[in-house]
Amino acid sequence: MILLDTNVLSELLKIRPDPQVVSRLEQVPIARRCTASICVMELRYGSALRTDFATFWQRIEERLLEGLKVLPVGEREARRAGDILAALRRTGRPCGIEDVLIAACALSHDATLVTRNVRHLEQIEGLRVENWFVPS
Repeated sequence: MILLDTNVLSELLKIRPDPQVVSRLEQVPIARRCTASICVMELRYGSALRTDFATFWQRIEERLLEGLKVLPVGEREARRAGDILAALRRTGRPCGIEDVLIAACALSHDATLVTRNVRHLEQIEGLRVENWFVPS
């Protein structure tokens, strides 16, 4: 399964999205594509700050979320995120709470996290991370 991070979903909303990202996505069967509920929260937050909120949010729902499996962040993911945060703090490598929750979601569902934010996330043990914005 491929878990699309918020920055990948946002890229897909652009008028001219990165052709490499689009091409890589097209290679993944729809049934293997997902995102985390935290990513939906981030998209909603960004949309709510816009003057065209209602129209933009409708575009997100129709172009991104419709047909995309949204994985919940529940107790299992929260426990895993707590373990990740503690491990990162012990090694002095901080990472944002949202990113840790998304990573915990990917780990809990055995998904590869596709993101542009590789630097912070590749330090998480066991997490498979891909950056589709760079040549493969």
